[in-house]
Amino acid sequence: MKFAPTSLAGQLTLLLLIALAIAQGVAVTLFARERIEAARHAHRDNAVLRTETVMRLLDGTPPGLHDSVIAAASSEIVRFSLTDDSVVGETSVGERPAGMARDFAAILGREPERIRIAPLRTSFSNEYSPAGDQEHVGDEEHDRGDVHGHRESDWFTASVALSGGQWLNVRVVPPPDAPPWGWTFVLTFLFSALVIAAVAVLAARRIVRPMRNLAEATSRFGLGEAVEDLPEEGPVETRETVRAFNLMRGRLDRYVRDRTAMLAAVSHDLRTPITSLRLHAELVEDPETKTKIYTALDEMQRMIEDTLAFIREDMQREETRKVDLNALIDSVAGDLAELGHGIEVTESDRVLIFCRPVALRRALRNLMENAAIYGTRATVRINSDDAAIHIVVEDEGPGIPEEDQERVFEPFVRLEASRNRDTGGSGLGLAIARSIVRGHGGGVLLGNRANGGLRATISLPAAERP
Repeated sequence: MKFAPTSLAGQLTLLLLIALAIAQGVAVTLFARERIEAARHAHRDNAVLRTETVMRLLDGTPPGLHDSVIAAASSEIVRFSLTDDSVVGETSVGERPAGMARDFAAILGREPERIRIAPLRTSFSNEYSPAGDQEHVGDEEHDRGDVHGHRESDWFTASVALSGGQWLNVRVVPPPDAPPWGWTFVLTFLFSALVIAAVAVLAARRIVRPMRNLAEATSRFGLGEAVEDLPEEGPVETRETVRAFNLMRGRLDRYVRDRTAMLAAVSHDLRTPITSLRLHAELVEDPETKTKIYTALDEMQRMIEDTLAFIREDMQREETRKVDLNALIDSVAGDLAELGHGIEVTESDRVLIFCRPVALRRALRNLMENAAIYGTRATVRINSDDAAIHIVVEDEGPGIPEEDQERVFEPFVRLEASRNRDTGGSGLGLAIARSIVRGHGGGVLLGNRANGGLRATISLPAAERP
């Protein structure tokens, strides 16, 4: 749905409000039926009691006052009249009217044969209206529509024989329909909705807070940052998820520390025989042989240091902070310019990123130095969009064959056909650079330029932390 909420709190609140509306609708429907049923019974019982009262008054008052009693007792929904003949025919036809007559007789205390009764929809007769009163004929037609859909036992016309020989006719019509719900329902629904929405929001926040912390910690941990154990809070499922993350983080930290400690020990052990070989090389009399030995030992030393540097990138614990990327690139370019390398940095708008500046500086230096050495001259520019920040390093060298552009990122891989073997590189520069950039959530892509040279593009996430 286009306008459906996406957050857990919004979705939970919406679902609870929908459930509340359905439950309230069912409850109100049942309540309205009970309310209408109760009103129907009360109206019928009231008509019977009024009929009994009118009978007693007519039996105890002179005939000259009967019209006044009838007029005073009649209303819009219970109408009385006094006639010499019954307006209702014999009620022996049909089981239901006969049963109604017996019930009516029991309430009024009269013999059943002295009472005639018929459901309203079958009892219309002009004889009902008192002499000279023709307006009731129109009312009959109006009432014919009012009683549609009601039970016949509730709305009826009855004639009761009086002791003086006359008949008391009573006609009971449906009362005006009352609305099945009113402001009470509306206010109750609104109050319930507010309470449920508040509870849903509070409950969702209680659930979402540890999950949001877990997502942030996972993102930071994936970028190589140091992350402390998260507090285990919230529902059981959330606590179990956080506990699993804490255990995983602890195991990975121990694994990296153990591996680094092992490599540090190996490095220390290798330095001793290398130093010993240097001492023995001093005893070699042939200058050419001595130079070759020193060259080999220097290369071994560099390989050891580069290897350790490459491995340490996996356990980098440098603090992440906001850095001016333009200033960082200018600083690296300045250092390389002092060493005699040609580096040109294209001016761009100021770009701020969250990174580990020392590590990122090393990755930039490796790529920019390679471009300056192997491509004669390097150009650096920054392109950015909503999704990522792109640092483009271009050179004017021979480039790299497409089939080797991914392989050069592997440790100790050197393309001797296109790169100078006398530079002293160990083949770890690009591997270290990509490891650092991936540790920042980005990537490095190589590609040949159309007019010659190599293009290296570093892509970093553009989203800033709050």
